Amino acid sequence: MRDQVRFGLIGTGRIGQVHAASIAADPDATLSWVADPYLAGAESVAARYGGTATDSPERLLDSAEVDAVLVASPTPTHVTLIEACVDAGLPVLCEKPIDLDIARVDALRPKVAASSVPVALGFNQRFDPAFAETRTRVAAGEIGELEHLSITSRDPGPPPADYIAASGGIFRDMTIHDFDMARFFLGEIVEVSATGARLFDEGAREHGDYDTVAVVLRAASGAIATIANSRHSAIGYDQRLEALGAEGLLLVANAPSSLVSVSTSTAVEAKRPYLDFFIERYAEAYVRELAEFIKLARGEESTSPTFEDGRAALLIADAAHRSAEEGAVIRLTE
Repeated sequence: MRDQVRFGLIGTGRIGQVHAASIAADPDATLSWVADPYLAGAESVAARYGGTATDSPERLLDSAEVDAVLVASPTPTHVTLIEACVDAGLPVLCEKPIDLDIARVDALRPKVAASSVPVALGFNQRFDPAFAETRTRVAAGEIGELEHLSITSRDPGPPPADYIAASGGIFRDMTIHDFDMARFFLGEIVEVSATGARLFDEGAREHGDYDTVAVVLRAASGAIATIANSRHSAIGYDQRLEALGAEGLLLVANAPSSLVSVSTSTAVEAKRPYLDFFIERYAEAYVRELAEFIKLARGEESTSPTFEDGRAALLIADAAHRSAEEGAVIRLTE
């Protein structure tokens, strides 16, 4: 039996706790250290899932008791922590985005490229069983040449205004997952057209963001992807995908919160709303994401999204924001 990969977790907010649970549940992993400037948060996660708590990421990296690092801290810390992990020779899985500023990403890019230290990005939706199966079947040619990818992603409700203020906007915060999914299916994206509206969310209005957006992407192959996002959805967490090819259609429907329906004199086969949060909807995706990163950390063949995948998705997000602001079609070039 191989030794477990000893993880250091940096960041113990909502997503950090999701990753802590995944590490604790994986037989190939163990949580060795937990770091958060908010020490009580680190101590709470360590008490529940194991490991030594600290308020210092540097102490975690210098401990000699971690084999890999999972970065789940706020976005402005990502570049610094990825660089520190590379310098320490520790494989790192970092939550998206790498940063809100492409210049900071590009400043780090040569070091990551020149290093043999694995750097992976947390585009967990690639590992959702339904999305992954669909992509495999598309790649196998089951529906012929892929012509149109349609992605729908709508949150149950808008986040707090202070979150929007620091998020970088809907394209960098929310749609970036869909940009990565479009690349996952279609490869290189060469053209971006986006529009946005402020229909209901005061936080979006206050901070110059959008609560509703639509995006059209064109791939180098000529295929098209369309993306529809909203910061609210009365029916629950709305996550759908449709792949149309020359010879057929593959469709991923929403995940139900219950398999039970009721029929009465006023409704037939009435069902409960869809799952209400991304943690529940993508629970299996987070588990699979971690398992794939463990392969990468061990030097095995892995499909973990790379630093370059993170950079490419951010470039598309920046182009989408510019397109929505200027009302222009943006061509992606180096």
